[in-house]
Amino acid sequence: MIELNHVTKIYPGASQPAVDSVSLTVPEGEICVFIGPSGCGKTTLMRLINRLIPITSGGISVDGKDIMGLDPIELRRHIGYAIQQVGLFPHMTVRDNIATVPKLLCWSRVKIDARVDELLTLVNLEPKTFRDRFPRQLSGGQAQRVGVARAMAADPPIMLMDEPFGAIDPINREVLQDEFLRIQEKLKKTIIFVTHDINEAIKMGQRIALLKEGRLIQTGLPDELLNRPADEFVKSFVGADRVLKRLNLLKVKDAMMTNPVHCRSEDLSEKVLEQMVKNDLAFLIVADRERRLLGYVNQYDLRGHKGHAGDVARKLTLTVSPERNLKEALSQMLGYDLGILVVVDEDGRIQGVLNSTTLSTLVGSTYDERGGHWGRITAAGRIL
Repeated sequence: MIELNHVTKIYPGASQPAVDSVSLTVPEGEICVFIGPSGCGKTTLMRLINRLIPITSGGISVDGKDIMGLDPIELRRHIGYAIQQVGLFPHMTVRDNIATVPKLLCWSRVKIDARVDELLTLVNLEPKTFRDRFPRQLSGGQAQRVGVARAMAADPPIMLMDEPFGAIDPINREVLQDEFLRIQEKLKKTIIFVTHDINEAIKMGQRIALLKEGRLIQTGLPDELLNRPADEFVKSFVGADRVLKRLNLLKVKDAMMTNPVHCRSEDLSEKVLEQMVKNDLAFLIVADRERRLLGYVNQYDLRGHKGHAGDVARKLTLTVSPERNLKEALSQMLGYDLGILVVVDEDGRIQGVLNSTTLSTLVGSTYDERGGHWGRITAAGRIL
């Protein structure tokens, strides 16, 4: 855990503090994002935590210990540090770059080599291919991954990340963000993450601290900043589309209509058609006895058909996982001009449906958990 107590930093000759009496607690195992406009003090605050610059007043403690009572070199060796410019040593191989801190800690060569290979695998770089390369032989995204691996080399409980993905193109940046969140899910590090991008802050942060002119304006969960901005500055900074940004914080399972109406593959076509007409359903999901999705049928396909619904079911090639980000799911619906997405688990079993009506209601903060207009259904979700 990291605790900041009225931390202030004043540079000689400055007209105002770079950091002005900031108090904040970062719980163990969380990612806290420092964000704000240029010159707001976010990077200065990060550098104060590992004593790269001295504090003017106030105090910072790590796991209950005042950092001013710790040897600064030892403190930094136990805090991982990743920056936008990556900062790899150009004359050293990937292996030696990652091994920098473990060597200072006098690890054995066997332990270092094992750790290097473990970390390269963790950041999706094949050890045999990359461990002996030099930084000049890496792409920007690969160098960034090596920088993150180096920050984690000595398995530090705390990591400081100063715009680590800022210089990467949007596609690779999203890949790196996703990979890092996947790694964090396993490792549960305590992380301070600096960015100027509100979308990145919402995606990466479990907690967000918004600064302005050295002062902490608002801190809280991402949803709190989007839903309850403290003042006009916060409202302006998070953007006029803050309601839509909330979709980044939600998953498909948070908005889907569970227990959707469906028929089974063995149901007679004429009976299914009769009930579809009765309930004014243009199409209907078809599933097997285990609720695995087989496809869908429409009224046209069923008219005059004497067999079973499964015989004329059309394949549904586009489905969505319940764990998918809601913003991504909405983009998928708009991109393919779909009014509905069927939600299935890894085994292809139907979990629910996501429709435009439900999404619109959710964005408007009046989400009705029943959702949709699928007609009358039984407790098992089958058509009456």
